Amino acid sequence: MSEIAALPGHHLLLDFHGARALTAPAIEAALRDAAVAAGARVLEARFHDFGNGGVTGVLLLAESHISIHTWPEKSFVALDIFLCGSAEVAPARAVLVAAFAPELVTATLIRRGA
Repeated sequence: MSEIAALPGHHLLLDFHGARALTAPAIEAALRDAAVAAGARVLEARFHDFGNGGVTGVLLLAESHISIHTWPEKSFVALDIFLCGSAEVAPARAVLVAAFAPELVTATLIRRGA
């Protein structure tokens, strides 16, 4: 068994600058698509639209969570993807980049339990 496969999970933090498609329905759809791409199972979803275009939300997954906070006035998105088991962060990241089409992506991967 590889060292990475033995870890409890991977926690990916993403900052999207110059992001697009920041409406509440598009955000929820993108997070759900990311969870499916990662091989995760959605247990529950909770999103709040602040009325000014900003959204905060979380997908509770059997394999942990995906959360988002948006600042549409700054075209900025902060994402948190924590996955364990056989779920994979790379496919989730690819779906989210495609959905929000950011001009710049900053990513930090933390191997939990290392």
